[in-house]
This record gives sequence, C-alpha cells and structure tokens, in this order.
Amino acid sequence: MITVENVHKHFGGFHAVDGATLTIEERSITGLIGPNGAGKTTLFNVIAGVLEPTSGRVTMAGEDITGLPPHTLFQKGLLRTFQIAHEFGSMTCRENLMMVPGNQSGEQLWNTWFGRKRIADEERALRAKADEVLEFLTIEHLADHKAGQVSGGQKKLLELGRTMMVDAKIVFLDEVGAGVNRTLLNTIADAILRLNKERNYTFVVIEHDMDFIERLCDPVICMAEGKVLAEGTLAEIKANEQVIEAYLGTGLKNKEKAGAEA
Repeated sequence: MITVENVHKHFGGFHAVDGATLTIEERSITGLIGPNGAGKTTLFNVIAGVLEPTSGRVTMAGEDITGLPPHTLFQKGLLRTFQIAHEFGSMTCRENLMMVPGNQSGEQLWNTWFGRKRIADEERALRAKADEVLEFLTIEHLADHKAGQVSGGQKKLLELGRTMMVDAKIVFLDEVGAGVNRTLLNTIADAILRLNKERNYTFVVIEHDMDFIERLCDPVICMAEGKVLAEGTLAEIKANEQVIEAYLGTGLKNKEKAGAEA
C-alpha cells in the first residue's frame, strides 16, 4: 500500500527523519513506536503531504505521491488524524461528519439557486451516512451534541468517524489513545479492528500505549533518531537489543540483567 524509500526531512541542521525506509502492507494494522523525538510524527506528516521531504520517495499502490498536498491525497483515500482532535466545536457531531465529503452540490453558488432538490437529496444521504457511522462507533447518542463539548475520547472517535464518510484506503492515526480513558480506548480499538476486518481499512498507528499496540498491531516498526531501527512482532521488538537501548532505555536492560543474576 505504502512504500517509503530513504526519506529525509531536515529542519536546518536537525535531521528529524534521517533515511527512513519502510513498507506498509495493504489491510494491515502497522504500529509505529519509538521515543519522543524519534521522527514518527514528522514521517507521518511527510507521507500525508503536510511536509515535503528534503529527499526520498513515497509511493502509494505503486504511484509516486511524494510531496502531493493533503487534499490530493485525501481524494486518493489517504487520511490522517492528529494527536489533538480537530473538530468544528460549534457544529454538532453529525454535522462534523456530514461536511467531510468533498464536491458537495451545496458548495456551488449556482446550485443554491437552481439545484435545491439535488442539495436536499445529498444532505439526506449524508445525514443517513453520518448516523450510520455514529452508530458503528457507538456514539449515536452524541449526534446532536456540539462537538466541542464532548470528551477527548469521544472527539477521537469522531475523527475516526470522519474517515468512514469517504472511501478511505489507508488511515494514519497519531496517538489516538492520548488522554483517553481505558473504556473509550477499548471502544476505539474495537472500531479500528472492525474497520480493518470488515471494510479492509489499512491503518498505521503511532502510540505509546504498548497494550494498545499489542492488541492491534502486526507488524510493529520502531524508530529512533529519525531512522527505522527494527521491525517485527511486538514480542520481537521487545527482545531487540537496539530497541531496548534506544527505546526502553539502558536502565531497564541493566535492571533486567541484574534481576536475572540475582
């Protein structure tokens, strides 16, 4: 689905991404882990068109998408969410979903005069789709609530719901569990798994919660200092000496060694 080839992203003398190479398989849920400052979010931003790479290449299903803007990638089915949810706070949860699909008839001034029936038909279909998505995510009771007034976890579910309003092929989730209570985090995990198995979504997940990663992700890719350090199952990643040193910390490694010797 996605191939990243020797991607670099420099900010002056700082190499946020430093020759990253990886592959995301279609219909997988891939975890991307690493310490703060490893370059994970910057790599997301490069793939999703938010940032242009300094060098390197990104392809999607064999097509070179390097440097394409986010709205073009959106039309190709590549979507991303952010660590902090970006909802339209004064609109209802239903309205937040309804406004996602592009090229709606109501966006054209001409149609507001002469295409009102077409607009009304589209809005009925969008409303029905939005209600279906809210039910899928088990937050249908929030349909008429202002999006700015729901909890952080519910906002994360709403962001996931936005991806369901269009023909998403691959979704990049940036710390979807940050600040979310365990109950809602389980609801989010259930939704991701269902979308993957029932609707063939491909996901890439940045997350620091290893229980969440373990439940959802295979493979797991570990980054450190802008580079891909290791790839495999979470068990293999945890056993990797380089990962233990760079991600989990040498202190933990020495503590485990000392415990074994004791």
